[in-house]
Amino acid sequence: MRYSSFVERIGGDGSGAWDIHVAATAAKRYGEDVIVMSVGDPDFETPAIVRSAAIKALNDGDTHYTEIEGTPSLRAHIAAYFFSRGGWRAKPENVSVAAGTQNGLLFASMLLLEPGDEVIVPDPCYVTYDATLRASGAIPVRVSPIENSGFRPDIDAIGRAVTSKTRALMITTPNNPTGVVLSREEIAALAQIAKSRGLWVISDEVYSELTFERENISISAMPGMAERTVTISSLSKSHAMTGWRIGWVIGPEEFIRHASNLSLCMLYGLPGFIQAAAVVALQNNDIITAQMRETYLKRRDILFNALQSIPGLQPIRPESGMFLMAHIGDTGLSSREFVKRLYEKTGVSVMDGAAFGLSAQEHVRLSYTTNHEELSEGARRIRVFCQSLV
Repeated sequence: MRYSSFVERIGGDGSGAWDIHVAATAAKRYGEDVIVMSVGDPDFETPAIVRSAAIKALNDGDTHYTEIEGTPSLRAHIAAYFFSRGGWRAKPENVSVAAGTQNGLLFASMLLLEPGDEVIVPDPCYVTYDATLRASGAIPVRVSPIENSGFRPDIDAIGRAVTSKTRALMITTPNNPTGVVLSREEIAALAQIAKSRGLWVISDEVYSELTFERENISISAMPGMAERTVTISSLSKSHAMTGWRIGWVIGPEEFIRHASNLSLCMLYGLPGFIQAAAVVALQNNDIITAQMRETYLKRRDILFNALQSIPGLQPIRPESGMFLMAHIGDTGLSSREFVKRLYEKTGVSVMDGAAFGLSAQEHVRLSYTTNHEELSEGARRIRVFCQSLV
């Protein structure tokens, strides 16, 4: 039987990048001696105050259909939160609740893009971006970062990549997988490109609360950008709520009306008790995210320091988030071979950097979402493995 060509557009290398991770999580579930450093799923429990809010809402009978765009209370809290964190002064009417950032990215792709449209995407980027853009028939155009810059974007090259077919610019700040946080100057330059060439900007800001040395800047707040920017985020990373599937898109009111129609087809609204919990998460945002940020900063430094001086491996200190990139080209292995053999020999799972783009093909991505002891042990096993290659 024949399938739609859509299945080809949403498949590909990105979906296969998770094979080692899937094997590692299954092995860990069965009690095998593995260390999972391949996924951005916080090991914290969702804060008790948030869990209690969901339980109360459930016990109060909040188990029925809700408003398609999200409850009025949650939309108002998201708009206020967004402005308090440097976004433009959005109203509840500029907000639509989505099932996590990934769902919000698909909203943007399907509502802004058409078959044949080109989308500029700074490389490297999250593994699902290509498939998410191709789902609408759009064509991602990758632009390599400045060489030997720690993956900082090449703004001039991005400008040169714009053609008559370019419809949008897709950015991630802070970046996954690199941890790069775009500077105010970089954001302003990208905004100028978007305005001068009449482009939409799709801005993934899911890691905005987890910056260490540099403040995150939302491109939506730059002059003239609110009307051409769709900002996507969620509570998954910053509030340890990955499994709750609660996020949002923020954009012009017309975009939100279209998002409502798409949500009718896809979601028909999200559970009320989860939205009630999300309101409490935002009300307690400062306390929750401060604890997360402090913990991840300590873990970053533990892992970065432990990986230094390992033969053939060069860690890159991230400015944000929960991931660290390491160059492994000097080991003599491709990143794919490195990931496979590392797991087979040591039980440590990491992500193949090539899955994120050509510019990361001699790198691996390591997550520091596990405890200090496992991070240190994982780094020890990686050291032993790399020493065996010499």
